[in-house]
Amino acid sequence: MPSDAAYWLVSAPLKNGDDNDLFRSIKTVVTDNTLIGGLELPSLKAGTLSSLLTLSDALPKHDAYFTSVVAKLLDTIKSLAAGSAQSQSQSASQSQSQSDKDKLESYARINDLPPTQYLIPHSGARQGWTWDAARWGQDGKVIDVVEALVKEMNSIDSIQKQKVQGYNLAKGSLAGMQRKKMGNLSTKSLVGIVSKEDVVVDSEYLETLLVAVPNNLVRDWKEKYERLTTMVVPRSSSEITKDDEYTLFNVTVFKKVKDEYLHKCREHKFLAREFAFDDEAEQRQQQEMEEASAEEKELWTDLLRLSRTNFSEAYQLLVHLKVVRLYVESVLRYGLPADYSAIVLQPDSKTSLKTLKSLSSYFQFLASKERGTGKKASGTGGNNDEVAGEWGAVMEQEYYDFVLFEVPKVVT
Repeated sequence: MPSDAAYWLVSAPLKNGDDNDLFRSIKTVVTDNTLIGGLELPSLKAGTLSSLLTLSDALPKHDAYFTSVVAKLLDTIKSLAAGSAQSQSQSASQSQSQSDKDKLESYARINDLPPTQYLIPHSGARQGWTWDAARWGQDGKVIDVVEALVKEMNSIDSIQKQKVQGYNLAKGSLAGMQRKKMGNLSTKSLVGIVSKEDVVVDSEYLETLLVAVPNNLVRDWKEKYERLTTMVVPRSSSEITKDDEYTLFNVTVFKKVKDEYLHKCREHKFLAREFAFDDEAEQRQQQEMEEASAEEKELWTDLLRLSRTNFSEAYQLLVHLKVVRLYVESVLRYGLPADYSAIVLQPDSKTSLKTLKSLSSYFQFLASKERGTGKKASGTGGNNDEVAGEWGAVMEQEYYDFVLFEVPKVVT
């Protein structure tokens, strides 16, 4: 059964040559809470049966790719919007949550319209979705149209990946800087914590080491630091600062025993920290942080703008590809000339099964004698194995008496 979390694109042969008949008829058989609009099928050149069958076999792969690109774009928009919300108010109120949802819905639009209005702009009238003839032509070869759609989607996907990668690098760099200022004394940057008075500077023989000592080992440190190796300056260790897990001490040793002293620290579970005092380090670190933050914000803005544009474009490409699939399947199912009518429905989740049954009942006149009441194609009758050949997979697809394809809804 088609999903109620999707729009349904439906096509069938014209009755009495009236393109409006399908819309009027279906509107009378579906429930009132099912949105329905017209759908324009292009007058494309179908080509040979063999080329159509080949295309029909390739279209599901293109469809899956297009759908995945649209989904990734929507995920990117959601991620960027969530990042914006977290960097602003941390309020968990219902009104704030609704505001965030409204903001996301304003980002995920198609031609500045909500997806439903793009597909069903006038639910109560015949006017509905129209094929973009200016971009994709109205009477070109169907295979050329597909190639153009795929090329455009590939371009969007490639550009998007590059921008996402650039933003992620900047975001990761900023996060790394922020982590250095956070955490406990075993990992965080000591710039701004250790002052010039805490270390011996510019000595030919002496060097001050900084050691993060677990709080439960502070007594051990005080008792042992002078005797871990020889050539340790007596009473040279003092507490600089502490947090919930570690206490930071300094200790002055002769440079010649530095490596041995560090080794002894590790043996006693004292964590030596690499640090070289620099008068300008704090100012430089702050400047780097500000520059990284500004770059991340700029790239965030650019990526959000691009993602919104690409999402709109990609969703339109997906819909056009679905319509091409609708056209190709209609030609394979009903033959030429391509006199078909199409509609788009948004089924209600509570009545979608009833809607499907209503459609199946209405389109019973399309059921072929070869298929009887079954739901699978069986070729042209007789021995299916002889007819299907390499197209067996295509001809054994599950389908209804009418042609139906789904376009995923945008869930924000």
